Amino acid sequence: MAFHKYLRDSKMFEYDKHYKECKQLNKPFIKARINPKNRNYYVQIDFITCNYELSNQEQEEIKKLVQNEIEFVNSSSKSDFLGFNIDKELAWFDGISHENVDEFCENLYNLTQNYHN
Repeated sequence: MAFHKYLRDSKMFEYDKHYKECKQLNKPFIKARINPKNRNYYVQIDFITCNYELSNQEQEEIKKLVQNEIEFVNSSSKSDFLGFNIDKELAWFDGISHENVDEFCENLYNLTQNYHN
């Protein structure tokens, strides 16, 4: 069974199973859930499942990813980007477009792995 870098629009038991797998493999837990009101995604990355924290450099790289997404969402006029927060142990992003959610989650995962492998 292949490891999934993130889960999108899954059932609660699938998130629980993925969380346990992330913990076992020492990987960050990333999930994306759609907001039915605006059809954009709430994405969360949690490092409680692994033994590292985001460095200041990683936080800055993630902010660049978010800024690109904010510009895309605002230019598409479909809905507003609702906010984000990044710290060493947890980050969330509210308003990732459905067009970019997979790429955003992949980039988020790969960024964290580039610094910790």
